[in-house]
Amino acid sequence: MNNFTYDIPVKVYFGENQLGNLGEELKKYGKRVLLTYGGGSIKKIGLYDKIVAEIKNAGLELFELSGIEPNPRITSVNEGAEICKKEKIDVLLAVGGGSTIDATKFIGAGAYYDGDAWDILTGKTPVTNCLPIITVLTLSATGSEMDAGGVISNLDTKDKIGYIHPMLLPKVSFLDPTNTYTVSPYQTACGAVDIMSHIIEVYFNMNQDLYMLDTAAEGFMKTVIKYAPIAMKEPENYEARANLMWTSSWAINGFINGGKRQAWSCHPMEHELSAYYDITHGLGLAILTPRWMEYTLDETTVSKFYQFGCNVFGIDKDMEPMAVAKKSIAMLSDFFFNTLGLKSTFTEIGIDQDNFSIMAKKACGGSVLPGFKALKQQDIENIFKMCL
Repeated sequence: MNNFTYDIPVKVYFGENQLGNLGEELKKYGKRVLLTYGGGSIKKIGLYDKIVAEIKNAGLELFELSGIEPNPRITSVNEGAEICKKEKIDVLLAVGGGSTIDATKFIGAGAYYDGDAWDILTGKTPVTNCLPIITVLTLSATGSEMDAGGVISNLDTKDKIGYIHPMLLPKVSFLDPTNTYTVSPYQTACGAVDIMSHIIEVYFNMNQDLYMLDTAAEGFMKTVIKYAPIAMKEPENYEARANLMWTSSWAINGFINGGKRQAWSCHPMEHELSAYYDITHGLGLAILTPRWMEYTLDETTVSKFYQFGCNVFGIDKDMEPMAVAKKSIAMLSDFFFNTLGLKSTFTEIGIDQDNFSIMAKKACGGSVLPGFKALKQQDIENIFKMCL
């Protein structure tokens, strides 16, 4: 196995009634706060009023940027960065799901750049600094509250780009499962798939690594499989929401990576779908992942699928390995499309094959996508066609 460094210096307040600590945490970084959020759901659930009260009681100055989109746009990032420069913002407070938090990370970096923040995403200019970020999570999905990355869309170029830098890590995150009680069954399902995908991207790896990391990943996946349906049926089930929320954070904060060195496969493909069709990220992953599994399953990879099927879905270990592998894919599909109730094909969500070629080319960078199994442009096109 490879050596690795693990360093996630994010302070987490987990559980109910922790917002009383928000003012003191914000004050550590200055007096002028930019509050960022999305379409206003935080106002409907009363969270906005609680946060504003904490900020005011702490004697801090409040500025706001609302309307951050799902699949957040570079236009929102640039707007936020300009507010930071104009108002001399000291600290950013992102309240929402991964889209709001992702956008806020690049607002923080963009505040130190005199230009279009898209230059950061494309690598034209490096991250030189980032305003401190504090998050209040309202959706269990992306894990952005406890990682150093984010994904931003550019509608003009039809690009969706992910970027990771240690300066983008939040300083503090408030994780209260009750703030996810009003998340719809559909968004709960999409969030669950996103969590599963983050684990699958790391777990499906033929490199030998710590046994304990694979068992942890398997436990995380079993947690999502158990609690996502409960949260969908009982939206105010604290145990279900808490388990999904904490699993979301640990699925992508680097812990299960260990010393693994491997590019992800399904996320780059799905980013192209979101860039061109603006679909929900988790839905795209749900449709893609089982087909990617079918495409990459062969005699060289069957052992990993066998491990997955036996340890996550409890398939009989005495069955022939290839049979276990195929059944594991079928059971994952059943979970995504029947238990969670998500659409199972591109056709059902209005996606045809017109853009498959260009999306596949961009997904592999015009060369090869070096994931679990290396995928060339034609391979990716084939997977897209399997999803129709």
